[in-house]
Amino acid sequence: MRFIKTKYHLQNVCDGHEFEDRGWTLADPESKSPSLVRAVYENRAFTPHPEYDGIYRYAEWMPVKRLLKKSCAPVTYKAKGMGKFLGLDNLYITFSGWNPRIGAKFRTCSFKETEAYSVLARLDADEKRILVVQSAGNTARAFAQVCSDNKIPVVICVPNDNLHDLWFRRKLDKCVKLVTVPHGCDYYDAISIGEKLAEDPGFILEGGAKNIARRDGMGTTLLSFVEKTGVIPDAYFQAVGSGTGAIAAWENACRLAEDGRFGANRMKVFVGQNAPFTLMYDSWKADSRELLPLDPDAGRRQAEIILAKVLSNRKPPYSIAGGLYDVLKASGGDVFLADNNDIMYWMMQFRNLEGYELLPAACVAVASLAKAVEEGKVGKEDMIMLNCTGGGTLAAMSKGYVFKGSDLELSPDLPAGEVISKVRALF
Repeated sequence: MRFIKTKYHLQNVCDGHEFEDRGWTLADPESKSPSLVRAVYENRAFTPHPEYDGIYRYAEWMPVKRLLKKSCAPVTYKAKGMGKFLGLDNLYITFSGWNPRIGAKFRTCSFKETEAYSVLARLDADEKRILVVQSAGNTARAFAQVCSDNKIPVVICVPNDNLHDLWFRRKLDKCVKLVTVPHGCDYYDAISIGEKLAEDPGFILEGGAKNIARRDGMGTTLLSFVEKTGVIPDAYFQAVGSGTGAIAAWENACRLAEDGRFGANRMKVFVGQNAPFTLMYDSWKADSRELLPLDPDAGRRQAEIILAKVLSNRKPPYSIAGGLYDVLKASGGDVFLADNNDIMYWMMQFRNLEGYELLPAACVAVASLAKAVEEGKVGKEDMIMLNCTGGGTLAAMSKGYVFKGSDLELSPDLPAGEVISKVRALF
């Protein structure tokens, strides 16, 4: 079946201003204050297309121009084991990882593949600029794999301490270049390298949460739930580093409510962080739209301690209009904490109850759900979506794997010109 690129325009979340996408628009050029922009799709009805492979079954609500190879859609199923354990009648797990038994075949074992397949399909097939992606680990693995499979040049900036996350089933194509920041640096430092590199017109910054394709790719998790159950959930749970996935879920809940066939949007958004990295938790509990101050060295130390290192973003889209603060306020949601002991406990419990293992970040979401049940924030009969954003690593890696080493290590203190010249030499 011939694919026709999705039709949409953009809307400023802050003031409602609507305008056209110029191809890679990340912000409203006329806006006077920071705000996310959303895609407003020509087709306002939720319309899955099973004839398209993988995640592209949801292409009507993704800003894509083409279809890429080897994608997989999130899988939703009723979690009888976990539901019984927590006393919940309508608990559904949406899983994005490796578990062929339930139909989940994310080769990198993380829902970051949903971002990669959407963002990269937003690029024109003849794009000459080289994409720059900044990551704490899982995003790097997903973009590296998808770019390799589809021969799309990319520079991925990641902390050296997170190189253990850069495993793959086979050697990557040479179009993928990995730039690391030294031991002791964190995700924020990787972001800094990427921003310096993007000052050169030969590179294009992926854009993170500001990229509508990233959010709407991640938002397919909610679409999977609604396609399975026929309703918008009463409560949504996810672990967050940036909060982008939770923002994306809320945006799709709003679209689904506008469709009218799936009920009103009463979805409470509940998110969790891995203590002691508690930046958004602390800010939310202080009822502060602005992020509370976090000393960079303290942030790096906290990032080293936590098991779910992908949840250590010191620059999340929390305060911006349409960001996580607004989503939590609009939905009546909350933020929970899970420490490393909680993660280990729920990793083992989940394996016993559901039959497969989760990545540490997804265990933070499970722990958050358990705490919400304990505190009475969800009811026995509520329709609950537990977004398990990754797992199945041991099963996937048992088939063999290789690690992707750094192509170049750069200090985040280097001037932009030197960063650009060193990275250009890789190509």
